[in-house]
Amino acid sequence: MTATTPTRHRDRPAQPTSKLSFGGVLRSEWIKLRTLRSTWWCLAVMVVVIVAFGALFSTSAGFFALDGATREQQQAVVAQSVTVGVVFGQLVASILGALVITGEFGTGMIRSTFTAVPRRGAALVAKLIVVAVTLFVVSLVGLVVSLLVNSAILPAHDISVDFADAALWKTVLGAAVSIAAIGMMALALGAIIRNGAGAIASAVGIVFVLPIVVQLFMAANDSVWLYNLNEIIPPNASARLYDYVVDGQSATMLPVPEGAWTLEPWTALLVLAAWVVVLFAAAFALVKRRDV
Repeated sequence: MTATTPTRHRDRPAQPTSKLSFGGVLRSEWIKLRTLRSTWWCLAVMVVVIVAFGALFSTSAGFFALDGATREQQQAVVAQSVTVGVVFGQLVASILGALVITGEFGTGMIRSTFTAVPRRGAALVAKLIVVAVTLFVVSLVGLVVSLLVNSAILPAHDISVDFADAALWKTVLGAAVSIAAIGMMALALGAIIRNGAGAIASAVGIVFVLPIVVQLFMAANDSVWLYNLNEIIPPNASARLYDYVVDGQSATMLPVPEGAWTLEPWTALLVLAAWVVVLFAAAFALVKRRDV
C-alpha cells in the first residue's frame, strides 16, 4: 500500500470586506423615494396647490386698496400671492415626510433597511437629507412657477412685479425652506410613532391645530409668554422665514405686547432648526434602542 501524503493548501489572503458608504445609503434612499407612487402624487399636489392658490389670490388682488401704493407695498402683495398656498404645501410635505418612513414600518421593509445598513442612524440621516432636498427643490420650483403665473395676472390690477427685488427672492427661498423643515419634522415624528395615521395626524396637528389652540389661549389671556410661545411654534416660526416686511411691519404679524418676541428670518431659521434637531434626536435614540 502506498501512503498518501496530505496536500497542503496555501493560506488564501483574506478578501477585503466592502464597506457601505454613506453615499451608497443616500442613493438607495433616493431610489426608494422616487420609485414610490405616493411620492410623485404628493409632490404634484404640492406644486398644484401652491400655484393654484397663488393664481386665485392674484385674480382677487383688485379688492385690495392699492391706489397710490408704494413699490414696497406692491411687492408685498406679490410676495403674499406667491406664498399664500405655502401652509397647504406644508400640509402635503408633512404627509410625505411621515409616509417615507411609516410606510417601511407598515410593510416590514424597515427590517431589510436596517439589515443592509446596520448603523441605523446613517439610514435615518440619509432619509432626512433626501426628503429635505427633494421638498426644497420641488417646492422652490412650484413657488417660482407661481411667481411667473402671478406676474402675468397682477398687472391687470395695476400691480407690477419687480423681479430684481432681492427681498422678494428671499421670501421665495424662505418659503421653500419652511416646507422642507415641516417635512423633516414629520419624518422624525414618523420614526417616533411608527404608524402612518398617527404620524400624519401629529404632523397635521402641528401645522393646523396647534396655532389655533395657542391663539385661543391668547384670546383669553394676553400674557407675554403666550405670545412668545405663539411665535416659536413651527408654523408661525416658518411664516417668519417668508415674511415680506414693509416699514417694519409684516402682513401676517399680529399686534404684540411690550416685551414679546418677534422673530427675524435668521432667528426663525434657528428656531425651526432647533425643532428639527430635538425631534430628530428623539427619533434617533428610539430607532437605535428598539428591536425594529
